[in-house]
Amino acid sequence: MTKANAKPTTPETTPSTDKPATPEVKIDLTKPAIKDAIAKGLAIIKEGKTKADAARAMYDTIKGEPKEVIVAAFVQGATLTEKGALTYWYNCKRKAAKKAA
Repeated sequence: MTKANAKPTTPETTPSTDKPATPEVKIDLTKPAIKDAIAKGLAIIKEGKTKADAARAMYDTIKGEPKEVIVAAFVQGATLTEKGALTYWYNCKRKAAKKAA
């Protein structure tokens, strides 16, 4: 007994999930303020404080920089992953905006 609207057993083709290569953007972390923020973050981590403490201290120093620069600095200075650094950037930005209001 077969169903009248049964699907054929031919294999389905799936679209490719490969994304086109996006060019790597070079982020300049050599500005003195950024270097200071990274050093400050590493010092805070070395003291045994949390990555969140390091990111908040770093953000106060470099909050005028573009998002990509801040995230890259968080990766180096607060020892965060790329995704974690983006989350911390968002939280720091939101907290600073709330403080300013």
